[in-house]
Amino acid sequence: MPHRIVHMLRARDAGRRPVMLAIAGDSAAGKTTLTKGLVECLGADRMTAVCVDDYHRYDRKERVGKPFTALHPDCNHVDIMEQHLQLLSMGEPILKPVYDHATGELVRPELVTPKDFVIVEGLLPLHTRLARACFDITVYLDPPEPLRQSWKQQRDCGKRGYTPEQVQAELDRREPESAAYIRPQRRWADIVVRFAPVAGRVDPPGTPLSAELLLRPTIDHPDLAGVLAEAGPAGAETAMHLSLHRDDDGRPVDALHVHGYVQPNESEIVKKAIWERVGQRTGDGRLDADALGRFGEGTSDPLAITQLLLLYHLLDADHRQAA
Repeated sequence: MPHRIVHMLRARDAGRRPVMLAIAGDSAAGKTTLTKGLVECLGADRMTAVCVDDYHRYDRKERVGKPFTALHPDCNHVDIMEQHLQLLSMGEPILKPVYDHATGELVRPELVTPKDFVIVEGLLPLHTRLARACFDITVYLDPPEPLRQSWKQQRDCGKRGYTPEQVQAELDRREPESAAYIRPQRRWADIVVRFAPVAGRVDPPGTPLSAELLLRPTIDHPDLAGVLAEAGPAGAETAMHLSLHRDDDGRPVDALHVHGYVQPNESEIVKKAIWERVGQRTGDGRLDADALGRFGEGTSDPLAITQLLLLYHLLDADHRQAA
């Protein structure tokens, strides 16, 4: 089977291949924001970022007359995406298509050479078994649907020139395909991330969203109980806690709750404890902590802690390859 061959080839070439991270999710779920902080922290000299939405088969004008939206696999060159992911996972360069989201046009392709780490984000990176076989770590962003739609309204109206009515009409048109092709990728993620307000709380405007991370046992996660113990009561009890959660299939899974409403000094204690574990996975100190947690004009400690945990996994996978 092709996906098993990919696994074997990547295992054989473990000494030279890049570490691959997938971040999947619906439109405006926060994929680019999460990716940007990781790239800036690790540095562009070590990190390659690829958006698989560039593999759209049709430009925006051509899609007008089609019976599907950009979310449908038939609207994307999924087979070429699979080939390119395999090449990147082996450390080989690709000539990647480029879709200009501002104009809706397919423009000149670009040469992409994978560095030590590759982040692949977009609508369909986990859609096929062959694509999933290319990744070391997989993430699905799962914000509450009303919140995601609000983010899409803000982005598409503010940056892409749409009217609110146009955005809502497109959301309604995309909903069946979101349910059929985007949300099912959640089941394949090692980590499911949800940024949202805490239910039952009424926080002042501007309070950062809290985060809930489902940590599935498909990969080895850091010792978060040890992090909480190091942080002590001052930070751990308020900034972050672990609980046992029932996944969609009924199986128990660890859920990490990172609270956005706490004081920055409380979150800082937890961030420092996780940062020390991240630092144990790199010996050269080439990490920019100030790049984490940024979104728009603001900052978010739950976002920073989420990015720190993903950094841990990236560096841990790289550390294990080197060993």
